Amino acid sequence: MTAAGSAALALQPAMLTVINPSGQRSRLAIAQTPFLIGRQSGNQLVLRDNRVSRVHAQIVAEDGGYCLEDLNSRHGLYVNGERIQGKHKLFHSDSISFGFPDGYQLIFLQEEREIGRLVDHVASTSKSVGGVGSNLAKLRALVEVARALQSSLSIQEVLESVVEAALVVTGCERGFLLLRSDAGLKVEVARDSDGGAIPPEGLGVPTQLIARALDSRRELLSMHFDPNFEGATDPDASIARLDLRSVVCVPLVRIRTEISAHTIISSANETVGLIYLDSRSDLADLSSGNRELLQTLALEASTVLENARLLEQERGKQRLEEELRIARGIQQGLLPRTLPSTGWFRVAGASISSQQVGGDYFDVAKTEPGTWALVVADVSGKGVSSALLAALLQGAFLVGAGTADAIQGMLTHLNQYLYERTEGEKYATVFYCAVHRDGTIHWANAGHCPPVLLHRDGTMEAWRPTSMPVGILDIGTFPVRTARLLPGDRLVIYSDGISEAVNIHGEFFEHARINRLLKEGCTLGAGDLHARILQEVGQFTGGVAQADDMTLVIAEYNPEDVPNAA
Repeated sequence: MTAAGSAALALQPAMLTVINPSGQRSRLAIAQTPFLIGRQSGNQLVLRDNRVSRVHAQIVAEDGGYCLEDLNSRHGLYVNGERIQGKHKLFHSDSISFGFPDGYQLIFLQEEREIGRLVDHVASTSKSVGGVGSNLAKLRALVEVARALQSSLSIQEVLESVVEAALVVTGCERGFLLLRSDAGLKVEVARDSDGGAIPPEGLGVPTQLIARALDSRRELLSMHFDPNFEGATDPDASIARLDLRSVVCVPLVRIRTEISAHTIISSANETVGLIYLDSRSDLADLSSGNRELLQTLALEASTVLENARLLEQERGKQRLEEELRIARGIQQGLLPRTLPSTGWFRVAGASISSQQVGGDYFDVAKTEPGTWALVVADVSGKGVSSALLAALLQGAFLVGAGTADAIQGMLTHLNQYLYERTEGEKYATVFYCAVHRDGTIHWANAGHCPPVLLHRDGTMEAWRPTSMPVGILDIGTFPVRTARLLPGDRLVIYSDGISEAVNIHGEFFEHARINRLLKEGCTLGAGDLHARILQEVGQFTGGVAQADDMTLVIAEYNPEDVPNAA
């Protein structure tokens, strides 16, 4: 054998248990080395956390084992709570983390050691069960279960191995694994002592009776089932025809996992099903060691089922995230593609969602020659429902309104429309204005954060709400104000996601800080002022996830820059 072949043979298969920040677990085989870990899509393990570096770490094969290496990550790499430098040799059950307590955690596992866990369990109970041959058979059965747990992609295959091992341990003739469903207990696996398949209807015992015993048990990991109990109803009496000498039932309890990596067994009444074993010829071997083995098998099966549930949940979450990603793309596409950047009316704006999709919205449109309409809206709540309502608002403002009467009529109809469909459960704050080339501006503020009119000399005016938000009540008036803009005036409109942006200490950005930035930047144009405020907000929050969408729009009136503009 070549040296390379010898090295490959010495390298034992390994895997990672991945515990996400919410405590859900999944397993991933280390199928190649180097095995890259990070948030970038090209890694073998992709961790969806912005605090994890793009390529944070790698696992490499070295001297017949595995080593973990930090790839100059921002927050560092920790094994069993201690920061590592350079390469660090990994051992079975080592815990890997990434420099923050509420992030991902990885558990390094080697297949040989996992199999050894069950082998050691058999060895520890061998004195209490009879016969070397019997112990060897149980050992082989348990090893097969362990191998299936580590290598099989089929949950069905693992459950079949569990049932077959339970038959070997107890010496029973038939074994069934039943899972709860909406219709009651359902047979998922049915095997005889020779490994042959049994049709589900071959159970012969009414599942209602088994369910009754499962629900009424007193102990967490065992249950009593008497097929000949007194007072049996007619369906139960059919059991007598089976002429059973032994019946063994072991519950499959619901397993919960927490981010601390401890396994939690749920309360006794929360079960996902059971392993049912029976025999006509001999009594089942239920010595103390065998009881422990049965309980071990039941826990392994319960863990596999819980992992399958979590995996399906994660897949559902990924599908939802993909749909939200598409929805976000559509929503971003509904925002104005270009903003006026030359001429007498210029606008700079941006909307940043706190989630995949948001409830903030802004738009700018030329309604007629010499008139621009501008709207900023903030729908109550967050998520998909708010995004849908924001899209509806955009449709309502597409036509636009240029006069005071038209603006008031539009908001009145919009208020009535929203209330009829949401009955006040969803509403929106709206600032709408129509700006004319001569500097005349008609505006209405339906419960929105007061926009600030910034003059060139640094003086400011706050345009406070003129009415309640749209959609709260089925009646309401929406007064419109009229003002005259001066050359160089900038109208600063923002949602409360800007003023209520929080930093790591829980402090708010606040209106006072916005006003200070406006005073300091009173000579800046709309684009530069917009960029400076967003930069200050970003530095203030320091990457902290925000609870609300952030929208900032700045409009600039500059007729003297285009003396003959049409």
